[in-house]
Amino acid sequence: MKKFPLHKAFTFLEPGPVLLIGTRDKGKNNIMTLSWSMVMDFTPQFAFLTGPWNFSYAALTKTKECVISVPTVEMAQTVVKIGDCCGADTDKFKKFNLTPLAAQNVKAPLIKECLANIECRVTDHIKKHNIFVLEALAAWYEPRHKEKRTIHAVGDGTFITDGHKINLRKFMADKLPPGV
Repeated sequence: MKKFPLHKAFTFLEPGPVLLIGTRDKGKNNIMTLSWSMVMDFTPQFAFLTGPWNFSYAALTKTKECVISVPTVEMAQTVVKIGDCCGADTDKFKKFNLTPLAAQNVKAPLIKECLANIECRVTDHIKKHNIFVLEALAAWYEPRHKEKRTIHAVGDGTFITDGHKINLRKFMADKLPPGV
């Protein structure tokens, strides 16, 4: 084994899917790009990290709701550009030609161009670590979406895309919740 710089160790763990987080506050939709998220349980419960440096933080803390949207590889450049501008002075739906759709349980919009959208309510905010814990209320999937591969940030400006899928369900059948 070769010693690796400790300050870059996160690049081995970071590659979860890059997400778009939709919020709505004061009648205005916004989107932020996010790569630090995790599944917490099958219930479904999720968590992600963002803080006051992000314009969406105020909407999340005030409205306690959002939509997690899952973009695919064809949206990679748009996803990075969304994260490169601020919702305080930019209508990101208009600028990036994205279509907001009404959600069923939250005011934040779904994003039509994404593979999946999950409506969420914030159930906890761990301020010390800027972690938002979310309960999923509804999930939406676009089966006609031809591209299914998602992108994963390495954390150094490079990305990994999903590749070949390996099916090992027979070894995990007793661990999976019914219907999964």
